[in-house]
Amino acid sequence: MTTRPNANEGNALTVHIDPGLKDIVPGFLENRRRDVQTLETALRQNNLAQVHIIGHRMKGDGGGYGFDAISMLGAALEQAAARADRDAIRQHTAELIDFLARVTVVYRK
Repeated sequence: MTTRPNANEGNALTVHIDPGLKDIVPGFLENRRRDVQTLETALRQNNLAQVHIIGHRMKGDGGGYGFDAISMLGAALEQAAARADRDAIRQHTAELIDFLARVTVVYRK
């Protein structure tokens, strides 16, 4: 089974996921979409601690769900928050938005 968030298949990023995670992957991705909103609010409020927490959680959780890119973005957000690098936080948040818009999940058989 394949799930796609949009019809722009030419730019899709395909991630192959264990079928045992089929019931929880949609919720995981929806939570990352909520994280985007929280990151944007935290950045506006200069709440770098919140950015650090979200990045740390993404770093730890992403790979467990089969999304190594989310783990890498989480690590980058965590490091950017530690450096108080607001430009890098904006950039990595934009990368997360792009990833979530283009990811296509394929459950392995």
